[in-house]
Amino acid sequence: MQSIVLRGEHIRLAPLERSHIDDLVRACAAEPGFYQWSAVPLGREQVIAYIDKALASREAGTAFPFVTVRAHDGAVIGSTRFFDIERWAWPENSPRYGRDFVDGCEIGYTWLTPSAIRTAANTEAKLLMLAHAFENWRALRVCLHTDVRNKRSATAIERIGAKFEGILRSHRMATDGTARDSMRYSILAAEWPEVKSKLSERLSRV
Repeated sequence: MQSIVLRGEHIRLAPLERSHIDDLVRACAAEPGFYQWSAVPLGREQVIAYIDKALASREAGTAFPFVTVRAHDGAVIGSTRFFDIERWAWPENSPRYGRDFVDGCEIGYTWLTPSAIRTAANTEAKLLMLAHAFENWRALRVCLHTDVRNKRSATAIERIGAKFEGILRSHRMATDGTARDSMRYSILAAEWPEVKSKLSERLSRV
């Protein structure tokens, strides 16, 4: 998959590589339980496995993982990714037939080092990623999921402007090793201009 770098005022999103092992080990160093509902690698071995799995998905064309880099000092402060990237089999009479468009994807695997939470980092990352999905890839929809118990994440997704679609029962394995129920949200291409405006306004107040 073609390399992607997304640049903003506060952060940039750069392709995740094995050279980021030490950076991510430092970024995810937190008190046990801080990332209670988020799949965050803790310690060097977990970080290596996390990166290798992410890179395998990128090689397969189903994901594009990033490191989140703080603009003013170049510090790696977390990670996020596009995944479940879909290209549908459009019929020949469709204007999307034969085009290299992404039809749908999900944004997730998002986490930040504790000091970067409640800064501009997450808002700007979502703005950059959604803009790329809708304006470059011409995606029709972008999905986001979170554990039903992760109220902080659900609130953040709702503030973006994503629409709640429902709860998927026993959807994925949770961080505690159980089958979690997931809250499902989405943004459609037609909704993107309004979401973009709200995200830009929020970012201007940071």
